[in-house]
Amino acid sequence: MELQINGKAVQADAEPDMPLLWVLRDVLNMTGTKFGCGVAACGACTVRVDGQAVRSCVTPVASVAGKRIQTIESLGAPGKPHALQAAWIAEQVPQCGYCQSGMLMAAAALLEKTPKPTDAQIDEAMTNICRCGTYQRVRMAIKRAAGVKA
Repeated sequence: MELQINGKAVQADAEPDMPLLWVLRDVLNMTGTKFGCGVAACGACTVRVDGQAVRSCVTPVASVAGKRIQTIESLGAPGKPHALQAAWIAEQVPQCGYCQSGMLMAAAALLEKTPKPTDAQIDEAMTNICRCGTYQRVRMAIKRAAGVKA
C-alpha cells in the first residue's frame, strides 16, 4: 500500500491491520518512533496523522493510507532543529530519552493547533508518560518553543 510519510510517497508491503508502528519500524526501518506499551497508554509511539497526535501502536496501517503521516525523522533537520527540539535541549528535558520522540510529536501537534498554550492546555494535550518524570521541563520547553513565558 502507498503511504504519505514525511512528505514522500512510500510503498509498504504490509497487511492492512498491521499497526502503523510496526510498518514504520519493521517494514520501513524508521526506528525513531518507539514501542512502549502496545496499548496506546504511554505515547512513546506517537506520530502525527493529518496534524493530529496518534498512537501508532494501535493504529491499523490501512486507516492512515492517503493521510499525511509525520514521524520524528521529519521534525527539524540536521543543523536546523525544530523550535521544540531546541527548547527541549535548552530546558534539559531528556534524561533517558526513550519517550522523547513521542513527546515531541505530541507537542508539535499541540502547538500547531494551539500556538500559545496555557498550562491547562499543555496538561490536557500531553498525555505521554515519562518514566523519568520530566513533566515540568516538558511544559517549560513547550512554552519556550511557543514564545510564552514559563
